[in-house]
Amino acid sequence: MTALAYAAGVLLAVLGLGLSIALHEIGHLVPAKRFGVKVTQYMIGFGPTLFSRRRGETEYGIKAIPLGGYIRMIGMFPPRRDDPEQRVRADSTGFLQQMQRMSDEARDYDASLYDPADAHRTFAALSVPRKLIVMVGGPTMNLLISVVMLTVLSCGVGMPQLTPTVHSVSQCVVPVDAPADAGCEGRPAAPAAAAGIRPGDRLLSIDGHRIETWDDATAAIRGAGDRTIPVVVDRDGTQRTLQVTPILDDRPVLDADGQVQRRADGSVVTERAGFLGVSPSSGFVRQSPLEVPGLVWRTFSGTVHLVIGLPARLVDVAQAAFGTEERDPNGPIGVVGVSRLAGEVVAAREPGIDLQAKLFLLVSMLGSLNMALFVFNLVPLLPLDGGHMAGALVEGARRMIARWRGQPDPGPVDTSRMLPVANVVFMVFLVMTMLLLYADIVRPVRLFP
Repeated sequence: MTALAYAAGVLLAVLGLGLSIALHEIGHLVPAKRFGVKVTQYMIGFGPTLFSRRRGETEYGIKAIPLGGYIRMIGMFPPRRDDPEQRVRADSTGFLQQMQRMSDEARDYDASLYDPADAHRTFAALSVPRKLIVMVGGPTMNLLISVVMLTVLSCGVGMPQLTPTVHSVSQCVVPVDAPADAGCEGRPAAPAAAAGIRPGDRLLSIDGHRIETWDDATAAIRGAGDRTIPVVVDRDGTQRTLQVTPILDDRPVLDADGQVQRRADGSVVTERAGFLGVSPSSGFVRQSPLEVPGLVWRTFSGTVHLVIGLPARLVDVAQAAFGTEERDPNGPIGVVGVSRLAGEVVAAREPGIDLQAKLFLLVSMLGSLNMALFVFNLVPLLPLDGGHMAGALVEGARRMIARWRGQPDPGPVDTSRMLPVANVVFMVFLVMTMLLLYADIVRPVRLFP
């Protein structure tokens, strides 16, 4: 792989991540401004500011550490009320006193950042539906990006599929349980080789059944038994009809995904079926737009399972990074890992990895990344967007119950009380980020050996 191509892949990954973060924050910014909330900052990244420009009342900028972004809305917490019922009693535990002190300090600091005349323009002053719209706007942008990328992948680039074009022809019949290096000495010739089928032939029909996909070919071959059947192939633009006599043999049973089924002891599940002795080529086939919802759902559900199982997967990452365990290629990776993979893809020179394959890998990475951002930000914990959404939903429920009971409006939910939890969550995220950073450096996931 060339250094220039590798660097280009890394740059593409960084730009893709940066654009995803920027659009996520725009998803918060636009509805916040539309609802009159005063937004003082729109920043991509964290740490020292590299560049910024003020437009109106908002400062737009880029910071040094590209691990996220934020918009700063005034009044994220409701102002502190001098309410005796909300004070911590003198005999309260030290822990509760510390939590109350942290909450009061956060609200006081938050209130000091804006003029009291702007109190009506705070996030806390919004109605519950508007709070939800502002906070869900960011994850929704990531979902839309993911849907667009998956649509481009499915309908533009194409999805990888086995095609009915013959990739290779077996010279003999080798039993399923034979060693990988088993030779052909003493074994019968494979039917396809005996009939003259060659690599590059495209199967058009088998035993009168039209062949559109490799699944069609597999079904027709297995159902033919040991009868002599006509097989029509396209060879260099010319149709040829060959007479083929499949043999009945013990063949692997495939599941719905085309994978070989195995028993609990690892042995292959077999069935008596027709055998021809050809293997398919792989290629990219453009799908109908009607296939996109199913692809989006599979990506979403797979990401949800990944997030739910994240603690166990992080343990696996730690064992791989600090021990001798193999890194799971389907496990979580960090920003460095994504960038390295993008670099490998762009610089790859492996057989079969052409421009279309590279586009598929890069677009699928960006689509999966944005789906992960969508799902992860819906987790109902501060400081994630889902934590603020959960606070708004609790606020709406409290107000609804108060109306039913004829009680006064309880006011906005004070999410500052959840700051201790938010700090713990932040520390967990920091540890997770550092672990993935270390693992991506010392034990990276690789697409190619």
